[in-house]
Amino acid sequence: MTPSRETSAAACIEALDCAFFKALSEPARVDILKVLVMLGRADVGSIAEQVPQDRSVVTRHLQLLERAHILRSQSEGRHTFYEIDGVGVLEQMQGLTALLKTLQPLCCPR
Repeated sequence: MTPSRETSAAACIEALDCAFFKALSEPARVDILKVLVMLGRADVGSIAEQVPQDRSVVTRHLQLLERAHILRSQSEGRHTFYEIDGVGVLEQMQGLTALLKTLQPLCCPR
């Protein structure tokens, strides 16, 4: 059974309104990702030195990015190190692409 246009549209909107895209919609979080691209694996202090936000704000952004499966963290003693979760980001993008490909004919015809 083919989903209706309304069902397909709702599924597209839900996919685009996910935690992944919400996390990337904040310029401060994008700046943090840029820092991590340049530094690779880094602790909160090293990241906070590179952006204008306070360390506590950077920590909250990092936690949100981790919950959205964009970053992964590892604790070592009193430090937590963050890095981009390349596999996680790729899997999310592939999943979204596959979903949108199945919904495209109904919600967004050419």
